[in-house]
Amino acid sequence: MYWILFIGIALVSYLVQANLNRKFEKYGRIPTDNGMSGREVAEKMLHDNGIYDVRVISTPGRLTDHYNPADKTVNLSEDVYNERSIAAAAVAAHECGHAVQHATAYGPLGLRSALVPVVSFAGTWVTWVILAGIFLINVFPVIMLAGIGLFACTTLFSFITLPVEINASKRATEWLSRAGIVSPRTYPYAVEALKSAAYTYVVAALSSLATLVYYIMIYSRRN
Repeated sequence: MYWILFIGIALVSYLVQANLNRKFEKYGRIPTDNGMSGREVAEKMLHDNGIYDVRVISTPGRLTDHYNPADKTVNLSEDVYNERSIAAAAVAAHECGHAVQHATAYGPLGLRSALVPVVSFAGTWVTWVILAGIFLINVFPVIMLAGIGLFACTTLFSFITLPVEINASKRATEWLSRAGIVSPRTYPYAVEALKSAAYTYVVAALSSLATLVYYIMIYSRRN
């Protein structure tokens, strides 16, 4: 049953990623109504929200956009940084949504940031601990239990990420409309692009949960 579930989630993940790429390619060809680039959109959203201590910079790669609360930078991929499209505007505004969350002390973002060191540690060791736990489960079952604990941290992080991402997209789409970056005609395109991106986080969280349940089942069978 687990493998059926695992294959199903993998298939859904592939379809969601393919849909995301298709939507961003499509809306990447539709220009913003006021001709602003991703960088200009990001800077305007920050300033409209009274944020002047966050820098907007370009980062290599595709869909590598993120907000870094440690150094207060909105990092936009090269295409998003320079393009003047609905997709670029939506992504830029979404990342600025995280900056607004940071500035307003949005609870889930603070919790996610606090978990980053724990998740970083867990991500480094969890695979090795789980493997050791499986091989030694009849001799040292506590190792498997420790691996389950580490993986549970990463699963929790995935689920805490969901409200953070959804809220950032909500802030982004509301501001895009209010600021006149998108018109009533192009507003649904921005919403659809960000929804497609949000689905990837949902699938990742469900996949992590399914894997966690599988590891718990292995441990339970031993007992």
